[in-house]
Parts: sequence; C-alpha cells; structure tokens
Amino acid sequence: MARSSFYGQISANKRNSFLMAAAVVAILCVLGFAIGYAVIGTPAGGVFATGLALAVGSISGIGAYFSGDKLVLAVSGARQIDETEAPQLMNVVREMAIAANVPMPRVHIIDDTAPNAFATGRDPAHASIAITSGLLEKLDREELQGVIGHELSHVRNFDIRFALIVGVMVGAIAILADFFLRFTFWGGVTGRRSSSREGGNGIQAIILVVAIVLAILAPIISRFIQLAVSRQREYLADASSVELTRNPYGLERALAKISGDQEVLEVANRGTQHMYFTNPIKKFEARSSGLMSTHPPILDRINRLRQLTGEAPLGSAEAAGLAGLE
Repeated sequence: MARSSFYGQISANKRNSFLMAAAVVAILCVLGFAIGYAVIGTPAGGVFATGLALAVGSISGIGAYFSGDKLVLAVSGARQIDETEAPQLMNVVREMAIAANVPMPRVHIIDDTAPNAFATGRDPAHASIAITSGLLEKLDREELQGVIGHELSHVRNFDIRFALIVGVMVGAIAILADFFLRFTFWGGVTGRRSSSREGGNGIQAIILVVAIVLAILAPIISRFIQLAVSRQREYLADASSVELTRNPYGLERALAKISGDQEVLEVANRGTQHMYFTNPIKKFEARSSGLMSTHPPILDRINRLRQLTGEAPLGSAEAAGLAGLE
C-alpha cells in the first residue's frame, strides 16, 4: 500500500465523477439560457427552455428507472438461479453482499462461454447481477470474488442510478439542441431577431450565434463527458472491490484473463456494453468503436490495482502473460 490506497482511489474517482456530472449540468444550463434568450428574448426564457428539456428527458428516463433492469436481463438472455445450480457462485455473492452491507441480489446466469458479468437495478434493494457460464468455468474463486466485488460495488455506489441521472441530462441537452436547430432552420428565430434589431438590441443577435454554436457542440461534448463518467465509475468499482475483498491480486488476474479471452459475447450490444465488467465488444469485431469506449483500458485498470501494492506497472506483453497465472 506504499504508493496508494483503495480509499484514496475511491475518493478521487468519486470526486472526478461528480465534477464531470457537474460539467454536464453546466452545459445544460448555459445551452438552455442561450437558446431561451435567443428565442424568447429574455433570461427567463432560458430558464423555461432548460426546465422543459429536463422535464422531457426525465419522463423518458422514468421507464428505464423502474423497468430497465428487467429489460436488460431479458435482452441478455439471463435466467435466475438458486443455490442448487451454482452453490459456489451463490456463496461468493452472499459473502460479498455481506462485506458490502447490501441485501443479497438476485443472481442470474447467461449461457455463454465468453467470461463477463454485469449488475443492474435502481438501488441495492432491487439489484440483480448476471454472470456468464464462461466466467464460472474460467475463473478461480479468488478471481470470481474480485469480479463479484466489482459488480456489487456498482450496486453499493448507486452507479446505475448515477448513470441514469447523467444520461437524462445528456438526453435533455440533445433534445434542447435538436429542437433549437430545427426551429432556427425553419426560420423560427428570424422574425424575433429582426424586431430586436429594430429596437436596438444587438445582444439577442449575438446570443443567437452563440446558441447555434452551442447547439452543435454541446451534445457531442456532453456525450464524451458521459463516457468519461462511465470510465470513472469502473475505476471506482475496481477500488471498491479491493476494499471488500482486501485482495487486489484476484481482481487483477480476472481482468487479465477476461481481456485475453477471444470468445465473443453474442448477446451484448452497444446499448448494454457499458454495464459489463469489461467491454464485451472486442476490438476485432465490426461493431466495436474505440473512440466511444465505455470502459477504461484493461492495462490501466490493472496498473491502478498494482499501485495499491506498490508493484511496478505492467506493459501490454506482461499483462497478456498475467492471464496464464493461477
């Protein structure tokens, strides 16, 4: 623990997540003010436009909040299991739930040879975790503990709820920007701008130009921030897993094994990839996109874990060799 501690990493990752979420809020407020002022001509118009976009985005997020977990489990082909089918898995989940001080989640299996897992649910009382059959076959107990600790950390840290809130704000920005650009394209602001010029008010014209630029850039910037938040929460779950297991080596080996596995998780898609322990869409697949990555690089995750023990960081070749360790 010479160089770092899981407590330090947890604090840093939480702080970074909230700062980035605050940046999304700031973008929404600035965009809403600019658009409202440009269209209506008063600061109150900006407040109204921002509130309207948030309301629309929140309504669209309500369904995902209450039933999104069931949809994700169904799309992923997950089936609920009990003690008789996978006793070791249930035992590991139970001990990690006790360590995390959360209720025992519902446990599901995805019949797929690609090793991976995810957690879902709006809060710890409504949580589920899903593990592929490949994960059970290819990981030992310590590695399994690291993965389950990571997923239950997502539950304990309310990451699903946090991601939904950020997603609603990003969606509100997209709705607001799209509405304004369409409105402007069809000449909805022209008449108001002309009448403003007649009154000598050039400020509204300047803000109109600013609003158009923001409407083009804000959805792109906010989406990249959303992806950065997702990556920070993965770092947070890794550090929190070590807090629960007190064993960074199991999680480190699990990351190396899973990243080195060439099996393709067929049920994963771009809408669900952010939920998994590691990105289930491999780089060699046509559906992959490195620019829009929802997960940090595996090597970075491994080397952050090695900071906790004061060990030297690994290179990519060394990390590949780690996958064969038992």
